[in-house]
Amino acid sequence: MMDINKVTPIEKLKHINEYWNPHIAGELNGQYVKLAKLKGEFVWHKHDDEDELFYVLSGKLVIELRDKNMVIEEGEYVIIPRGVEHKPVAEEEVHVMLFEPKSTLNTGDVENELTRKNLNNI
Repeated sequence: MMDINKVTPIEKLKHINEYWNPHIAGELNGQYVKLAKLKGEFVWHKHDDEDELFYVLSGKLVIELRDKNMVIEEGEYVIIPRGVEHKPVAEEEVHVMLFEPKSTLNTGDVENELTRKNLNNI
């Protein structure tokens, strides 16, 4: 029988020591469940082929869009549709859970020092 375990995201996040570096916490239906710590500003980017869900576990995340800013509070989530340019900003440390297809690159259509092509499992 397959090994089935429950996951406590807050415990898993204790093992992440770098901002903007998502870790794989699970997998389902071709999607990764990722955990990340965010602080500061990310880069403007978009994902041409994937939608992206940001679920805020703790803190407050601002998602800048070209026409408005969205504030996502603890316990809330937002789905950024494919093709929509966005820039996550975290004034203070924020813990997030992300639901994305396996193919999703964290910086989307931009490659720079924040791009993470090989993610660690946690």
